[in-house]
Amino acid sequence: MRVIKQPILLLLLTMGFVAVHQVSMGQNPESMSVSLEEAIDYALENNQQVKNARLEEEIADKQVGEILADGLPQVNANASLMHNYKIQQTIVESSNGFPPGVPDGEAVALEFGIPYTSGFDFGLTQMVFDGSFFIGLEAAKTFTQLSRKDHIKTKIDIAEAVSKAYFGVLVNVERLALVERNYSRLDSLLQETEVMYQNGFAEKIDVNRVKVQFNNVKVEKDNYQQIVDLSESILKFQMGLKPNTPLILTTEIQTIDYFNFETIKDFTYEQRIEYSQMNIRKELKQLDIKNVRAKYYPKIDLVANYGRNTGNTSLDAVFSDDWFGNGAIGLRASVPIFDGMRKRRQVQQRQLQAQQIDYSLNLLENNIDVEIEQALTSYNRQIEMMQAQRENMELSQEVYEVAKIKYNEGVGSNIEVIDADATFKQAQINYYNALYDALISKIDLQKAYGILL
Repeated sequence: MRVIKQPILLLLLTMGFVAVHQVSMGQNPESMSVSLEEAIDYALENNQQVKNARLEEEIADKQVGEILADGLPQVNANASLMHNYKIQQTIVESSNGFPPGVPDGEAVALEFGIPYTSGFDFGLTQMVFDGSFFIGLEAAKTFTQLSRKDHIKTKIDIAEAVSKAYFGVLVNVERLALVERNYSRLDSLLQETEVMYQNGFAEKIDVNRVKVQFNNVKVEKDNYQQIVDLSESILKFQMGLKPNTPLILTTEIQTIDYFNFETIKDFTYEQRIEYSQMNIRKELKQLDIKNVRAKYYPKIDLVANYGRNTGNTSLDAVFSDDWFGNGAIGLRASVPIFDGMRKRRQVQQRQLQAQQIDYSLNLLENNIDVEIEQALTSYNRQIEMMQAQRENMELSQEVYEVAKIKYNEGVGSNIEVIDADATFKQAQINYYNALYDALISKIDLQKAYGILL
């Protein structure tokens, strides 16, 4: 048996403690406290959908540069080393003793060329005029605007999802606290009833009735803890937060402001991001029509090239002889004359597509009107419902407290207390359901008016 000396044992214990502490720190990261606005801001930076939308916007910016490159000089270099292992023959008519030994007037095949040739050249092309290039550049910039609008649309969707998830956590936490209060209240009632039963002031059935209610609340309390955990997981997912990060919500549900109708006095359809997106698509379609029509115009390019070449009968001598230069510079024009009415049909198709976008804009305006009307009606109804359920909860609480006092004084029945307790709990549940629905209807109304973000 080995005996570990005390200093060594102390060192090992210290190292083990440090290791366990480091592991525990890695498994339990520092908690994060966020208000509703901070949760939305964090999501707009870390949510994966927002990140992808941001990348799409950057891709659109790069596409503008790609199209712009077509208007800059295009320079190419070419080099070649060829072994003409079978030189092409050219058919010529012999004349004036050439080729020797062939009578005049006869056809003869001759090889013009040498076995090895080499050369290199540089070519430059500079666009002088191309109508479709400038329209394409304008379209690319407009497409970049559409990408920005898509990015904003993604942010609005994420802000909506985070807000609803945040409210879900707040309400579920309140529901859990409510269940815990009910649990404590029934626990006290159960103990009091058991004491009364032991002293002969209550029957066994009275104890059983309370015990049934107590057991139900106990199970409900465990279930609501799982619901709170699940709603927090949904919020973390929407925020782009790691699942194991403890989250503390600093916005209290009682401090949340409801809809401010002062913000919608000057409402226009342009406030809705979908309407702005549709207008940009219409602009892109008009540019597409211009682009097709621009293809009727001639294209003019400045071209220049310079090269040198050489050749020999053997490979080792092909680079030793003189090189012969060649070069040219000029303008090259391409003029479309007739394409079988192809471009005309393309223009007609795009004009019809532009008309479809006009119809879609009118339909979108009608849809926005309907969404606003529905969201406004739902909001007003949910606010009224929440206020009514709050009043019911307060009244049912008074009824329960009176029934409890009467029961303790011996002038009320156990059944009356149980019924009042059940009614009170149901009123509480109804209130928090109405509260959540009211908060959600506020978000829907903000989105309908285009003021969510």
